[in-house]
Amino acid sequence: MANQYQLVIVLNPANGEEATNSLIETVKAKVESVGTIDALDNLGMKKLAYDIEDQKDGVYLKITFTAEAGAPKEIERVLKITDGVLRFLTIRISE
Repeated sequence: MANQYQLVIVLNPANGEEATNSLIETVKAKVESVGTIDALDNLGMKKLAYDIEDQKDGVYLKITFTAEAGAPKEIERVLKITDGVLRFLTIRISE
């Protein structure tokens, strides 16, 4: 049974625009490998509430996707080891 999830990722802008766009494509490909993307919103650069890895700003990306129950765990595993990802949060928004 597929569930709908929302994933918010904060990317490190210090790597440059080209590296950030490449990272977005990598994340998009990973999500598409385990489910289907319903919406992808690049929210742009925003000021962080507190410094993360000496960064004051972050590039926010919001992905709404549909996948099986185990898919978010696999996506989070990959995000944890991906350079350029400062923070992420996945929530289930419906069953």
